[in-house]
Amino acid sequence: MADHIRVVIVGGGVAGCSIAYHLARMGWRDVVVLEKGELTSGSTFHSAGLVGQLRSSVALTRINMASVELYDRLREETGRDPGWRKVGSLRLASSSARMEELKRQAGWARTFGFPLALVSAREAVDLFPLMSPDGLEGAAYLPTDGHIDPAGLTYALSEGARRHGVAFRTGVRVQAIIVTKGRVSEVATDHGTIATEVVVNAAGIWAPEIGRMVGVPIPVVPMAHQYLTTKPIDGVRRDFPTMRDPDRLVYFREEVGGLLMGGYEREPAPWGLDGIPPDFTHRLLTPDWERFGPLMEGAVSRVPDIAKAEVIRLINGPEAFTPDGEFLLGEAPAVRGFFVAAGFCAHGIAGAGGVGKVMAEWIVEGEPGLDLWRMDLRRFGGQYADVGHTQKQVVETYSTYYDIHYPFEERQAGRGLRLSPTHPRLRALRCAFGEKAGWERPNWFEVNVDGFTPTHHPRGWERRHWSPAIEAEHQWTRARAGLFDETSFSKLEVSGPGALASLQRITDNQMDKPAGSVTYTQMLNERGGIECDLTVTRLGPDRFFLITGSAFGPHDLAWIRSHLPGDSSVSAEDVTDRYATIGLWGPRAREILHRTTDADLSNAAFAYLTARRIRVGGVEVLALRVTYVGELGWEIYAPMADGLAVWDALWEAGQESGLVAAGYRAIDSLRLEKGYRYWSAEVTPEYTPYEAGLGFCVKLDKGDFIGRAALVAQRERGIERRLVCLTLGDPLAVAFGGEPILGDGQAVGRVTSGGYGYTVGTSIAYGYVPAAAATPGTALAVEVFGQAVPAVVSEEPLYDPKGEKTRA
Repeated sequence: MADHIRVVIVGGGVAGCSIAYHLARMGWRDVVVLEKGELTSGSTFHSAGLVGQLRSSVALTRINMASVELYDRLREETGRDPGWRKVGSLRLASSSARMEELKRQAGWARTFGFPLALVSAREAVDLFPLMSPDGLEGAAYLPTDGHIDPAGLTYALSEGARRHGVAFRTGVRVQAIIVTKGRVSEVATDHGTIATEVVVNAAGIWAPEIGRMVGVPIPVVPMAHQYLTTKPIDGVRRDFPTMRDPDRLVYFREEVGGLLMGGYEREPAPWGLDGIPPDFTHRLLTPDWERFGPLMEGAVSRVPDIAKAEVIRLINGPEAFTPDGEFLLGEAPAVRGFFVAAGFCAHGIAGAGGVGKVMAEWIVEGEPGLDLWRMDLRRFGGQYADVGHTQKQVVETYSTYYDIHYPFEERQAGRGLRLSPTHPRLRALRCAFGEKAGWERPNWFEVNVDGFTPTHHPRGWERRHWSPAIEAEHQWTRARAGLFDETSFSKLEVSGPGALASLQRITDNQMDKPAGSVTYTQMLNERGGIECDLTVTRLGPDRFFLITGSAFGPHDLAWIRSHLPGDSSVSAEDVTDRYATIGLWGPRAREILHRTTDADLSNAAFAYLTARRIRVGGVEVLALRVTYVGELGWEIYAPMADGLAVWDALWEAGQESGLVAAGYRAIDSLRLEKGYRYWSAEVTPEYTPYEAGLGFCVKLDKGDFIGRAALVAQRERGIERRLVCLTLGDPLAVAFGGEPILGDGQAVGRVTSGGYGYTVGTSIAYGYVPAAAATPGTALAVEVFGQAVPAVVSEEPLYDPKGEKTRA
């Protein structure tokens, strides 16, 4: 092997070969793929090969669409047949609840331009005649889906890469990866050492082992996934669409005149927790017919002929799953040049083409071309270094793979890791807890249901994870005051002689303000897209306190660190665990806080977007005059050990003013009425501040900053799309995100988030539309479960209390 190679890809499965192929297509040809066995000998060779494009996130859907575009041309381009069969797909509804889900998915599909059709039970049987129509409500049919030969695909990709100069070395085992000054520098193998600039961990079920070589936890667990193949069955045609019956937990496709059938059982089996044998290549696990039995029963009830068919083999192979069922992609935050592409959760074949494309863009250009937050390695915090914790959540994810996942659903596995100091008080108030980044945090408090009569009576999906307490907390925060435990907020500190200059470079707003200033800002990529959305409080000349979303801390910290100078003039650290956070908001917030402190809380002394150190109940705290709910109030940061004392002091002081404990579901409805954006929904790396209505944060006159050139160019050519607030004509028609926004009956955008506004008494949805349709008063529609609900572009904000910023 060469002494120096620019990119070393570890793993010769379909992902590694696709990344190599796309790197070569982008002009990076000094690339080698290392495989300890032969190509495809990990999980790729035993994959079922289904290719479905419509997924639960925009990014994964686009990735799978890119895969299909590649598979369509790969044979002609490489001369190798990947075995691609565009036969379409059927997704069955064997229950009324599933049919409702398909109606929602049909709307989602419209936003991508998919030719997806909802078909009757009879039409579904015509497409797959061996199917029994018993209990079938209907189906979704997408003619551009299909299936592919995993080995054929891998070899076609490797052939394409070879033609552009990529080298492949099989029978080579990676033994160590050397990191020098925080960056990969060498790969040691049993065939010699390679100096390198980039290492891609595409090692599949071995990805955690490769990650440990550089101290990067890779939270994937191999799960024993099974499917069977049969000998030819009368009536099976080569053009049969793939078919999924999620209510029966099974899938089918044609295989050499017979059927391939597998599924996701309720009692799954993790594997390899004590280590994977070093010689486990091109090997399978022992078939487990007992575990497969319930899937077989479900399959027979839908396709009776499979009961009489002769089974060739029950395939049992390990597939790498992540805790949330999404891919694991990106550069490791602590080791530059170490990229990960793993955890494909048994649908890596469908995504392989697109994964190779976005990973190559990330490596070559420094950023992916899509918003990949839901697949970003940085979404997993330090708790996932615990394999036991990871396993619990992986098992839950696998066993509920085909379930209908309703909005605001909370996972049950691996709970109780991180508790706020107020936790006992929250429990006493009958808190309904949710989880974010390992933190237990309040969704709502059932105590607030007592004696409350709601005005909004949700239906359908909105009612699944809902309580009248949400409206009570919303209304009482607007009328009196709410006390919110927000300890889960991610808290970062940037400090050092170069702190101001660094923050000026990586933010769009002006950071050079007096100590005590609080600034809402974004951090942008070179395209002007929003990578981080946070507040920055200047504590001193060289010290800044940053607040971001609970789940976004590792991501934002990694972004900041990656753009700091190489010297020691600036440091950035996560200080989340040092501080409890309590929000006090509402028109009576000042009078409540005043009872706990001697500080002057008048507007003149404590203005909006400023911070001061004060004492609350005898505890010194940092108080920020900010709001995410559109009411007067403060975020209060106390030492973690004193968090309970601060809560108690505020709670006691607020009783005569009607203070209520409130949760995150109320925050969500309050912020929608006020028009506050949420990163990963309204603001993402694909949207600029100008498009998102955040142009007031952009200070072009402060000097150069990352993304400035892109913003200047966008402003000069004109904004082509804008985020708008829509109010729906039917207050009971609630959008959750992903629904198509319609103009003249055509999809012109999709909802980013939505909900019911309890103060304004209407259903609210946000989404991006062409600039020509963004004028207030424009009549549009939002498709909610198949129904086009009239909607109007409304002035923002829908709710704006007088004096929010100036109340004396």
